[in-house]
Amino acid sequence: MSNDPCRHWLSRFRIVLVEPSHPGNIGAAARAMKTMGFSELVLVRPKQFPSAVATERASSADDILQRALVVDDVEHAIADCHWIIGTSARSRSLEPEQHSPRTLASALSHDYAKGRVALVFGRENNGLTNHELELCHAHLTIPTNPEYSSLNLAMAVQVVCYELRQWALECTDKEWQPKRPKPVSSEEMQCFYAHLESVLIQIGFLDPEKPRRLMPRLRLLFGRAAPDKVEMNILRGMLTAVEKQLKRDRGGS
Repeated sequence: MSNDPCRHWLSRFRIVLVEPSHPGNIGAAARAMKTMGFSELVLVRPKQFPSAVATERASSADDILQRALVVDDVEHAIADCHWIIGTSARSRSLEPEQHSPRTLASALSHDYAKGRVALVFGRENNGLTNHELELCHAHLTIPTNPEYSSLNLAMAVQVVCYELRQWALECTDKEWQPKRPKPVSSEEMQCFYAHLESVLIQIGFLDPEKPRRLMPRLRLLFGRAAPDKVEMNILRGMLTAVEKQLKRDRGGS
């Protein structure tokens, strides 16, 4: 039985490393996780894993490596999670909520108090792609020295996990009441976006040859709304009703 007072709260979190290029960074990230009480690691297309180098760098955190899940893409890594937080070192043209590790800890205890959370760390050389960031409810940036902002992957994991643990230690005895209900999973949201895009094309609102930035903007909109299961059933029902009406208009049964 764990004596860690933060264990229950931290068990909600999954650390996702996207295409880590060096096994040493994987091992060091696992060590950083364990020192802060995190245990769930998912690797997206690691260049080399399993690896003796990763095990050596993990020190006594090799149990996290043994349980680590390896998947082919970010969508599979976050499919059953309800809140997706992506790390980003630079601003984008379209952005959801922006957080530092400290403000994220507060938000995850209040606004995002229910559900599983995926913390997605990008590639060492160029971070997350625009598409991968569009899958996220919020972006996380570590406020580094602007004159030297280079931060090792494992160091970034350590900083974020530390801030979350410190918040958990301060709040262990408190009962948090979420401002938002638990939303549907990331997998369900991706199915909704595919359904929405299909209907928008059918009614002529979205030109697939000139999509502009319509779908990314709609992703931001519904990401902020964070619909729960009842609301998602309403949205999907509306889209299905539109499809049925289109079929009747075309002379179908």
